[in-house]
Amino acid sequence: MTTPPNMNLDTLTDQVLDSYAAHGDTQRIGHAFLPSRSAIVEILDLCREMLFPGFSGNKWLTKENVRFHIGNLLNKIGERLIEQITRCLCTERRCSDTETETSSPCRQDAQRLARDFLARVPNIRELLALDAQAAFDGDPAAKSIAEVIYCYPGYYAVTVHRIAHELLTLGVPLMPRIMSEHAHSVTGCDIHPGATIGRSVFIDHATGVVIGETCRIGDNVKIYQGVTLGALSFPRDERGRVIKGLQRHPTIEDNVTIYANATILGGDRVIGRGSVIGGNTFVTESIPADSVVMQGQSKLEVKSRRR
Repeated sequence: MTTPPNMNLDTLTDQVLDSYAAHGDTQRIGHAFLPSRSAIVEILDLCREMLFPGFSGNKWLTKENVRFHIGNLLNKIGERLIEQITRCLCTERRCSDTETETSSPCRQDAQRLARDFLARVPNIRELLALDAQAAFDGDPAAKSIAEVIYCYPGYYAVTVHRIAHELLTLGVPLMPRIMSEHAHSVTGCDIHPGATIGRSVFIDHATGVVIGETCRIGDNVKIYQGVTLGALSFPRDERGRVIKGLQRHPTIEDNVTIYANATILGGDRVIGRGSVIGGNTFVTESIPADSVVMQGQSKLEVKSRRR
């Protein structure tokens, strides 16, 4: 490599090293390597293959071979989870590379977490079956539940969320957020893995939907594109830092429909059971049960181009 003229390479190297020391959180020198994004996406693909057999992966499944296939999948997922959860734990605990060995505390914890997650798979599948039925029932364009599972971006986003949320509640760091950001990049639907989502939820079209970390969504809720369930303000401590752990996002009770581009903000805001939130509304107060919220009607003016 040819050094550009008039550049003192030793001086520049020292300056870069000084910046590493000044901003320690922006470098990981001497620490275990980060988890692999591509490996975590592969885990998601394997989970979906297990949750929806015959939709991806091995499509030649029969009653005779499906037991072997699922057992093999569970083994693959378990091995990959242990490796990547170990990396996630080491990242959080700032371990060195030598602490990722087989006998390390991080790997032992990862084995337990992977086992606990796999034990929750039947419940995840039950929830996703209800979500698929809700999408089919709620969308007149849906021709079958198979179409919902195979094609609908909102359903993909909810599937990833169900997986990521379980990992988060088990205490797995970093991986749930990597999963949710992957789904965000693929579908345009941004659901924080910390959000609590009830049964039979349908996100139609998905693009532009934002659901914050502390949002609580009940059963039988339908959400259309462009909806934001966000924070109104961020309480700060005496040093001006955002206080973490408080509920910052709204609660959506059962049987609520939220139409396109509605915005609902605030941690103490509750949208009452059975309410309908109209499109393009901006809601910063709680709404009683069985209400309809609509944007004030504006007059549409139509003129002839020939005049």
